[in-house]
Amino acid sequence: MAEPAGTSGTQDVEVVVAHRQRVTLRVGDVFLKIDGDPSHADIEVRAMALAPIPTPAVRWHEPPVLAIAAVPGTALGLLGEPSAASPTAWAATGAAVRRLHDAPLPPWPGRRLDDVAAELDRECAWLLANAVLPAEVIRRNREIAGAALRPRKPVFVHGDLQITHVFVDGDEVTGVIDWSEAAPGDAMADLATLTLGHEERLDDLLAGYGAGADREAIRAWWSLRSLVASRWLIEHGFDPDAPGCEFDVLRARMREP
Repeated sequence: MAEPAGTSGTQDVEVVVAHRQRVTLRVGDVFLKIDGDPSHADIEVRAMALAPIPTPAVRWHEPPVLAIAAVPGTALGLLGEPSAASPTAWAATGAAVRRLHDAPLPPWPGRRLDDVAAELDRECAWLLANAVLPAEVIRRNREIAGAALRPRKPVFVHGDLQITHVFVDGDEVTGVIDWSEAAPGDAMADLATLTLGHEERLDDLLAGYGAGADREAIRAWWSLRSLVASRWLIEHGFDPDAPGCEFDVLRARMREP
């Protein structure tokens, strides 16, 4: 007779995320990432080996599957919810991000500024055509986002540094996950992504990050990321209009001078 699920010798399988491009499963203390584009896992493995901050251990890699170990601690927070992490934990996160940005560049190319600008224009056109937000909200945020499209010295960026991708235990950073978009890029984009929807924690983050942060560029990236992410989120079953998420970030810009 087979043992019931959850008894000795078996482990539950948890679907962490699933959409047309990627599925991530958790089995015990191992995450299995299945990606339709094998280059994503290749970049992730290489980036984690180079990053001078805590990252998950790679258990094995057999395309299209990458198996990585769970990192200890809990996520710094969730988009749409207040972060329970302490100011010291946020400062420690800022210090870890600074170590990454100060590290030697990874030896593969990042996105060209022209490509970022073209994507921004394309996504704004889609948002306007589909009337998912008032036109004035889209146009105002497109204007703000233009400040992100400035010449800048590239640094080693994570590329998708969402608040759920940083894990802390108390006031210590224990791991940063999901490195498939790591590349040379704009440091302010990482800082903006991490504080998207958590703008009140920017000062705590920058207390650990140190000098050189450009608040205008961070603000621009809040708009840019929210504009370019919205269609993808909608088409993959996520809701950018949930409280505290991308649409609220865009609306908040309308209340600023």
